[in-house]
Amino acid sequence: MPGGRLTQQERQQIALGLADDLAYAEIARRIDRPTSTVTREVMRNGGPTGYRADLAHRATERRAHRRAAPARGPLPADRPADGRDPEALDAFEETITTVFMHSGMSRMPARVLAALLLTDSGSLTATELARHLQVSPASVSKAVAFLDEQSMVRRERDERRRERYLVDEEIWYQSAVTSARANSAVAATARQGVSLLGSATPAGARLENVARFLDHLSEVLLRAAEQGREVLSSAPVGEGPVDPSL
Repeated sequence: MPGGRLTQQERQQIALGLADDLAYAEIARRIDRPTSTVTREVMRNGGPTGYRADLAHRATERRAHRRAAPARGPLPADRPADGRDPEALDAFEETITTVFMHSGMSRMPARVLAALLLTDSGSLTATELARHLQVSPASVSKAVAFLDEQSMVRRERDERRRERYLVDEEIWYQSAVTSARANSAVAATARQGVSLLGSATPAGARLENVARFLDHLSEVLLRAAEQGREVLSSAPVGEGPVDPSL
């Protein structure tokens, strides 16, 4: 009913409305809810292009469970009196985690990556991640292994010889390069199939088209990655480097 928590059926209707490119006001009218409720629901759960009713419903249940349970541990690099809203940060962390999941990442790597991105230092130990996410160190280790394989985090030792996991500007470049190389590997394998099946066969022609497409995509991605690397290493127009002491 209006004013209560959205039901799973209402979330499914929201998803259908978004798929039909309806305005938020029209979707709200159809489920008898305020437009602001629909807007918050969509923006909190992946936005109009990433909204998924089942994931949104599960995320809401998890947030309700967290409110009833002891509060999640703070990120070690957070400053307690920095003026940021903890609840808003928690909601955004859940949102960006959901977006990562929609891109194909499983939940735990998505949670670890989100936590690292929202830490001012961009660096946490396994113990710090486990405390913040309230999961076991083994879960963190498996997630980091996946992210490391995808070149989305890097490892280093701090002054106390503890292994730390980091995200920085270079990570996004390396991730794009890794993706391009993966495409090239698929293209090379597809061409092995062409040799086996024969280029004149329908299957062989199909594999050749796949290889040509992925080769082209890899070249474009590598060029874009080099250009993007320059963007990442330069300050926005009109801005200088950020002073970390501020």
